[in-house]
Amino acid sequence: MSTETEVVSVLKYLDNKSILVIGAAGFLANIFVEKILRVAPNVKKLYLLLRASNGKSATQRFNDEILRKDLFKVVKEKYGPNLNQLISEKVTIIDGDICLEDLGLHDFDLAHEMIHQVDAIVNLAATTKFDERYDVALGINTLGALNVLNFAKRCAKVKILVHVSTAYVCGEKSGLIMETPYRMGETLNGTTGLDINHEKKFVQEKLDQLRASGASPETVTQAMKDLGLRRAKVYGWPNTYVFTKAMGEMMVGTKRENLSLVLLRPSIITSTFKEPFPGWTEGIRTIDSLAVGYGKGKLTCFLCDLNAISDVLPADMVVNSILVSMAAQAGKQEEIIYHVGSSLRNPMKNAKFPELAYRYFSTNPWINKEGKVVRVGNIEILSSMRSFHRYMTIRYLISLKGLELVNMVLCKLLEKEFKYFHRKINFIYRLVDLYQPYLFFYGIFDDTNTEKLQKMVSKTGVESEMFYFDPEVIDWDDYFLNTHVIGLLKYVF
Repeated sequence: MSTETEVVSVLKYLDNKSILVIGAAGFLANIFVEKILRVAPNVKKLYLLLRASNGKSATQRFNDEILRKDLFKVVKEKYGPNLNQLISEKVTIIDGDICLEDLGLHDFDLAHEMIHQVDAIVNLAATTKFDERYDVALGINTLGALNVLNFAKRCAKVKILVHVSTAYVCGEKSGLIMETPYRMGETLNGTTGLDINHEKKFVQEKLDQLRASGASPETVTQAMKDLGLRRAKVYGWPNTYVFTKAMGEMMVGTKRENLSLVLLRPSIITSTFKEPFPGWTEGIRTIDSLAVGYGKGKLTCFLCDLNAISDVLPADMVVNSILVSMAAQAGKQEEIIYHVGSSLRNPMKNAKFPELAYRYFSTNPWINKEGKVVRVGNIEILSSMRSFHRYMTIRYLISLKGLELVNMVLCKLLEKEFKYFHRKINFIYRLVDLYQPYLFFYGIFDDTNTEKLQKMVSKTGVESEMFYFDPEVIDWDDYFLNTHVIGLLKYVF
């Protein structure tokens, strides 16, 4: 383990290094690539693994989908017309797929080059849907993690593999959650018999059965989604996402041999705090859709324990922690886990969300499609599942029963309306079932290793300003009101 006095230079580390970035189309990966291009132009090479999709080659995807993002406006201003040359020298786009052995590389010359040149691998590939198809989640989050590790072992110069996981591999644990690894086959509820090879075979058998019975693609998808949630719950995890991520950790932790391994577990990742500019974001997170749904006048109640803590951290801080961990752990031949979050050192209670949403939207009201100002009022807080069920019964289920009765009296004339209403209510229940573990989450993530990592960044010179990830510097009110919500409304909604 590193001593606290050790100081690392990330810029020196990145100098003349070749880095393979897996899952390069994702939100965090884009911020990671932008940061390196902007602050470390002396990096030797960034190999970006992308899946070709919708008839577009991986290179087209990089040019069309990634470089055109607002995220890259600062780096474009910095280099001007020289950016294209920098990218052509420093960036190599690879068409690949982590679900396949050898990452599905078709270009053998390029594969050979990487095996002899790559110094570090950062795996940011993941499917983060809570109820993803089990075959898909297992392929990317679990078996994909092993494929990346196996490729890393083939690389002659690789000194570090960073595997980005999630803090929520802990399931629904409460209290202080430590930075400790999962042993192969370990489960959250003590149920024995978790065997990843068995899960892989089980999924394949299920798929074969469904296809043999002539099931429609929709039926197959739903069956695979249900299977993932069922298997997760058998072993104590609340959803397919965190279950398959936990198994991915088991795979790389158990099979790494003497490769230096960083398992980075971020909490809920939000828009950028400072770099390349405040408020850059993509995609919708639960807390975001709740805040904006309220602002648009579509949300009348908020389900959560107001005293529970939401562990959130801006994306640029997560990326900085990845970069510092690479410099700190390269060549150490050990496994280390970092919880990257805020719940221990700058906790924010759930009560903040409705309060800040009200403060923001009462002074900056939403204008709807008809050009009308949406006035926000006080929101009803449902602080337990019991109060949620009571609310649903009074607001919807009694009406549904009434509609069902009228529909029967009218010889099913209202069948369409009844089915639509029924579907809508089932959808609400499914969503609540998926998100409930996080709305009533009572864990605090210990970050002893991460705090030591912070202390390794030099306090003098440019690097302390460049590679910040201390959650204590965040003023949550200021960040949410003046950065995060503004970014959400600009980039997402």
